[in-house]
Amino acid sequence: MLPPLKTVKAGLYRTTEALAHELALARPGTTTPAWSDLEWRLASAAAVAHGVSPLLSRFSYWQNAGWKHFLAEQREHVELRYQRIASLLARIDTEAREAGLAIVPLKGSALHAIGLYAAGDRPMADIDLLVRDVDTERAAALLEELGYVESFVQWKHRVFKPSTGEAFAGLGEHRDTPINIELHTRIQERLPISTVDITARIYPRKPRPGLNPYPSSGALMSHLLLHAAGNICGRSLRLIHLNDISLLATRMTANDWEALWDEHATDSPWWALPPLRLVARYYRGAIPRSVLARVERDCHAPLRMVSRRQTLTQVSCSALWLNALPGIEWSRSVGEAGHCIRNRIRPTDEAVKERADMVRTQVWLQGQSWVTLNHGRRILTWLTNPVPRMDTLYVVRAALESTTLAV
Repeated sequence: MLPPLKTVKAGLYRTTEALAHELALARPGTTTPAWSDLEWRLASAAAVAHGVSPLLSRFSYWQNAGWKHFLAEQREHVELRYQRIASLLARIDTEAREAGLAIVPLKGSALHAIGLYAAGDRPMADIDLLVRDVDTERAAALLEELGYVESFVQWKHRVFKPSTGEAFAGLGEHRDTPINIELHTRIQERLPISTVDITARIYPRKPRPGLNPYPSSGALMSHLLLHAAGNICGRSLRLIHLNDISLLATRMTANDWEALWDEHATDSPWWALPPLRLVARYYRGAIPRSVLARVERDCHAPLRMVSRRQTLTQVSCSALWLNALPGIEWSRSVGEAGHCIRNRIRPTDEAVKERADMVRTQVWLQGQSWVTLNHGRRILTWLTNPVPRMDTLYVVRAALESTTLAV
């Protein structure tokens, strides 16, 4: 049985913030927390949810036998799985060259390719690929030839899964977890209603058949920041997102940062302020003050004020309770805020379909009665009781049941 949810909520906050500081500081001699067995298990749940358990196996100096064993095991699984990912990317590159198809591997794949992470450092839930609109069907056919089938379609991407293999149900990463592929034709986020699209600065000016890198470090940074912004807006940011940004920032020059204000952009990068402030809060000195000051001028006042005091826990799954109006502070007008509220009261057909696809395909939603209630019942429950997040409860339960963490 779960401990009282108030205890879980407090423990997740305490352990998440401690993990963020431990990873950011990465200094020998840091004091090992005097945590109970429950707190160590919640720390493992937070490490998994935030995608940092393999990195912590290198950079956490806490002396707890169960904790160290768990982190080392996670790193091994991530390294073995990455070998499979690298092999699959090589096959995609070969097939794309033969087909004359240009593809851009996104985010985690790109960070590994430029050497920011070694094999085993960073989990990758899936492979993200960007192609031109006109090449979508050819890319889908290529994936089908590699043994993939389309699982579902969302407004941001098409999701393909291997025709064989089952998702791992347990705590953390597993080497045999199927490698899904998300196929994108646009790089965009809804924040929370208006769409920010930066595809023009991500797709290469002169693409060649096969796998292509981002045009520049600034283009990659733009994508990492927009992706993080979307996750903050939806209360699903992960610590690994902040770590990605901090590592790339150390390689960037003043000219590289100019990509945020790309001359072809239709708007200023106002959306970059919340993720940049969070990185600056946990990774001191990673973000140039001049960049922060310039982005702050672009950001509208409500979001500027809210982001000044946000913590990682508040904008991630470590915040246990569901938020009735996630991201409303990102609205840039009264009309947009009203639109956001209306969508929560009466979801669009697209949102209803997306929810149904999630219930069908995500292991952490299987067997959960809350997610199958009609929308009216869910609203009534929200109004009368705090509702815990299903993704958070899934990983917490897995941590409580894990035998790896036994000291």
